[in-house]
Amino acid sequence: MIDVRPTGAALGAEVSGLDLARDLDDATVDAVRAAWHEHLVVLFRDQRLEAPRLAAFSRRFGELDVVPTWRDVHPPGAPEVLIISNVEEGDRRVGVLGSGEAEWHSDMSYLEAPPTASVLNAVEVPDAGGETSFLNMYKALGELPVDLRSEIAGREINHPSSYDSTGGLRPGAEPVGDVSRAPGTRHPIVRTHPETGRQALYLGRRSNAWIVDLPLDESEALLDALWAHACNEIYVWEHSWRPGDVLMWDNRCTMHRRAAFDASARRLMHRTQIRGGRPA
Repeated sequence: MIDVRPTGAALGAEVSGLDLARDLDDATVDAVRAAWHEHLVVLFRDQRLEAPRLAAFSRRFGELDVVPTWRDVHPPGAPEVLIISNVEEGDRRVGVLGSGEAEWHSDMSYLEAPPTASVLNAVEVPDAGGETSFLNMYKALGELPVDLRSEIAGREINHPSSYDSTGGLRPGAEPVGDVSRAPGTRHPIVRTHPETGRQALYLGRRSNAWIVDLPLDESEALLDALWAHACNEIYVWEHSWRPGDVLMWDNRCTMHRRAAFDASARRLMHRTQIRGGRPA
């Protein structure tokens, strides 16, 4: 038996009664999947997971990907687990993404087939800062003003690939000048979730985005309006981390961001991503 307790915010629920380090039967996985589809983000507290066990749990929800630009940043014996951390050992950085703020984004949206979901396990967390917030993009679309909804009908955004969510230039990428020529992948602004059938806004991230076939000034104005609407606090849930927390979120209908934290504090997380398909 599992207990599902909604956060009371626009999305998110805590699922208790499970030890994710153990093998879960199919009925339990189905119950977790149902809660996840309903609440978009699910939280499991007080888990003690070695990296291979995190991968094993994540794999129950789909095939796992290796992050293409960080193939060598993983714990021993767990190539599908990415280390998110500001920790340094001597002159070597243990993980990626440092301690700065991460802007609102959907993971790896610049790929042809962005990941379905991400799973993040807190190994070490600072005493303050580093919170992760989530946006409900079903609600953001459902309450979008009619004029904006008509303006985005049938349109696509180019999701640029040059920068990560903290604003850092990806390895091997060139700085972006003209956003209409930025490398990336074009996806529909409104996408249909393949499992729930519901539609959601799919914005990716704001920096260097471009609405395909619009003049730059019109694209910027429309994107500004969409982001101003989507980032309203009524669509947000913020999570404060504790060691042992595991969060699983749906990249097809949410966005998320991370608050900055003291660079001298240690934060170490293990992350997996579940392979997805091309947005439709």
